[in-house]
Amino acid sequence: MIVAFSVSPLGAGEDVGEYVADAVRVVRESGLPNRTDAMFTSIEGEWDEVMDVVKRAVAAVEARSNRVSLVLKADIRQGVTDGLTAKVETVERHLGAGQGDA
Repeated sequence: MIVAFSVSPLGAGEDVGEYVADAVRVVRESGLPNRTDAMFTSIEGEWDEVMDVVKRAVAAVEARSNRVSLVLKADIRQGVTDGLTAKVETVERHLGAGQGDA
């Protein structure tokens, strides 16, 4: 499965990068395939291991904030591995197919 999630403290003001870094650190230390962009961190693995990492990432933010916001989206698909890379490569391939046709 792939889970894209965003976790941030509520009531901490506009600059929450330090809190988010605590959560991303948990994800990166998990050893699971992951990618972070401006809005979400995506992580890939089996249900229990991914959800454990999400829970620990939330706990890392919660340790410094009384209230935490979590947004989560999951793609649950049996038998797929390397989906983080493969999905992006497929889109890039389709984008490249139209070039040079002008």
